[in-house]
Amino acid sequence: MTPERETVRERTLAGATAATRQRAPRLDQPSQPRHRILPEWDPEAFGRLSEKIARFLGTGRFIVWMTVVIVMWVLWNVAAPAALRFDQYPFIFLTLMLSLQASYAAPLILLAQNRQDDRDRVNLEQDRKQNERSIADTEYLTREIAALRTGLGEVATRDWLRSELQDVVKELEARRRSDGHVVIPAVPPVPPVPAERTEQSPGRDADDR
Repeated sequence: MTPERETVRERTLAGATAATRQRAPRLDQPSQPRHRILPEWDPEAFGRLSEKIARFLGTGRFIVWMTVVIVMWVLWNVAAPAALRFDQYPFIFLTLMLSLQASYAAPLILLAQNRQDDRDRVNLEQDRKQNERSIADTEYLTREIAALRTGLGEVATRDWLRSELQDVVKELEARRRSDGHVVIPAVPPVPPVPAERTEQSPGRDADDR
């Protein structure tokens, strides 16, 4: 094989590799929607519809309307002319319709109950977190109040100052002379520092250094 053919082949393989890489799905772009055979539906919309149906099935209005329909069905198929009756006794078609209604009503009610259980679980989790935050805030406020009480115990209050001033006034009145002068005790004088000690102190400091 000639070198020119080898170069062309290498270029062809390189081009094929680049094309293959470009065809591969990129992670920085959304993927194309896939075509499905079965129809798609919104689970939330179906869940909301099931909840509405379940709420309606659990009301007295539904029971009244169902009773009216059954009574009219039975009366029509009993009292109407034979040519107009569409469900003869023993009313097999009515039994089939009621069974079909029950078969659809039970899953719808279960689906509504599951959605309600999920909401209750979320609400309980939020309540638990809120209770934990409330307990933490209460403990923090309790510690702060205890610290304030401890700090207030060391602060001079107005009553304490008043009692101290009263004691000082009583002591001054007890020391007052008959002529009205107050005797103040003499403060003992501070002994002077010897000169020798003052002169030797720098040298001692120098020796210590």
